[in-house]
Amino acid sequence: MTTGRRSVVRHAPGKLFVAGEYAVVEPGNQAILVAVDRYLTATVTSAEEPGTVVISSDLAPRAPHRHWRDGRLAGGDGRMPHVESAIETVSDLLTERGLPVPPLDISISSTLHDNGRKYGLGSSGAVTVATVAAVSAYCGLELTPDERFRLALLAGARIDPKGSGGDLAASTWGGWIAYRAPDRDQVLDLARSLGVHKALRAPWPGFSVRRLPPPAGLALQVGWTRSPASTTALVSDLHRRTWRGSASHHRFVAATGDLVRAAVTALEAGDGPGLLEEIRRARQELARLDDEVGLGIFTPALSALCDAAEGVGGAAKPSGAGGGDCGIALLDAGAPHDISHVRQRWAAAGVLPLPVRSATEGIAP
Repeated sequence: MTTGRRSVVRHAPGKLFVAGEYAVVEPGNQAILVAVDRYLTATVTSAEEPGTVVISSDLAPRAPHRHWRDGRLAGGDGRMPHVESAIETVSDLLTERGLPVPPLDISISSTLHDNGRKYGLGSSGAVTVATVAAVSAYCGLELTPDERFRLALLAGARIDPKGSGGDLAASTWGGWIAYRAPDRDQVLDLARSLGVHKALRAPWPGFSVRRLPPPAGLALQVGWTRSPASTTALVSDLHRRTWRGSASHHRFVAATGDLVRAAVTALEAGDGPGLLEEIRRARQELARLDDEVGLGIFTPALSALCDAAEGVGGAAKPSGAGGGDCGIALLDAGAPHDISHVRQRWAAAGVLPLPVRSATEGIAP
């Protein structure tokens, strides 16, 4: 980086779904997520050539320069769609407020992957949140966390409106959260009809987010199956099937909503055993969905991960869409022998224990 160039740096934590995945994609349905202390970092400085945007990352260091064409970035190679959409969405807000869009040089680095293989900790959401925060701050926009989240959700929905935005909320606020998704198609319509500036301040029916206390007496353990999975592909596959709108679909959403509400109550009451029971129910509901629809949520490694935790009285489940990536376990924090035993069983099953903890804060300098 050239000496003397002003730069803005923002770090966004990754996330894990604790309960409510798949159901949360329907507007208004609740999920529990936790931000984790693996980060996506966006650094913004001035690009040398006027009217250009330079994007590089630790995975794509020699990406081509972009330039503006009718308010959108052209000239890219398609490898950084979430970064581009985040920049374009902030640019829309700047333009509506009569502010210039300066030439930008954006560098992305991440601890959410292993030599290019993602852990499944919400890298797409984290890069969207970090880019929105860094670019808006660099351009002089003073935004609240709610406004940054809404910009990030607009940016993400422009790529895939089926995504719930839970990862964006966890990266924005940090800690343990209860999250309900707005109707993304409705949100996109608001931005198209009213503009981004007014859409940020308009009511978003169904959307809510609130902080939750961490689980009492329980240790969060995370295992990586070393097999990357595509949340977008799995959710899209589910939407293409006749399952959506069926009796099975309605039963899954209702049962998941019930267990998530009970899990939130358990967290707020400091009821560790009650929370474990709801996490076991969440595993059962995901397994039933997998049996009925055949998505491949449970791989052998994820099943082994869950069985190992339940073998010592804990609770475990895939985190997110499943099909690979990560699983989570909640184990007795006062039983280090049990935690060590579970980690050994994971390793024997090809599951890598990840040394991650809850990130108490969200997006940060």
